[in-house]
Amino acid sequence: MSVQSSHSASSRSVVRAKVEDMSQTVPTSITRRNVVAGLALAGAPVTVLMAADSAHAQDTQTVPGKSLYERLGGVFAIAAVVDHFSDAVVKNPVVGQKSKNPQLREWHTKNLARLPGLKFMRTLWVCNVSGGPFQFAATKPGKTPLGLEEAHRDLRISPAEFDEVAAELGRTLDFFKIPQREKGEVLAAFAAHKDEVTAGYAAAAKPR
Repeated sequence: MSVQSSHSASSRSVVRAKVEDMSQTVPTSITRRNVVAGLALAGAPVTVLMAADSAHAQDTQTVPGKSLYERLGGVFAIAAVVDHFSDAVVKNPVVGQKSKNPQLREWHTKNLARLPGLKFMRTLWVCNVSGGPFQFAATKPGKTPLGLEEAHRDLRISPAEFDEVAAELGRTLDFFKIPQREKGEVLAAFAAHKDEVTAGYAAAAKPR
């Protein structure tokens, strides 16, 4: 065996001994603080330390989730849902053209020329309430920017009729195979305005 080979074998033995010795002394739980301290003691460049800190910061931050608007697919997907839903409401036997509510029955038979505009307004409303970039501005402003009480007051929609409209919306969301999470959020956003939509009915029902 040459001197060089003997020296290499000796060096490997020393390194192996050091590794075995370290395995007995280094704690099994290695934290970020241990790693950064070790790099500092080894004279690591500042850029390496900064990268370690940056990586740790990214790991501990909560990544913001997508908005409901994004998860629904944006304005075009929402417009398709609203278009289908609006046509279904017209045909719905409880709140549409054959409704027992004379105001709803009249609107869905004599005012259908306004339906395209209503679909547009509904699309803006859903985009707005779901966190999208489009802003809804009511033709009959309520008490809040998204308030619906004045737009629906004259229709005198009862709580039961509101629930049927919500059910029709649910069926439309199912038609488009909207996931349960997003479906629930859409219906919850709609239900939050129930008192506003039924305000005209509540006012008419009060004894004079």
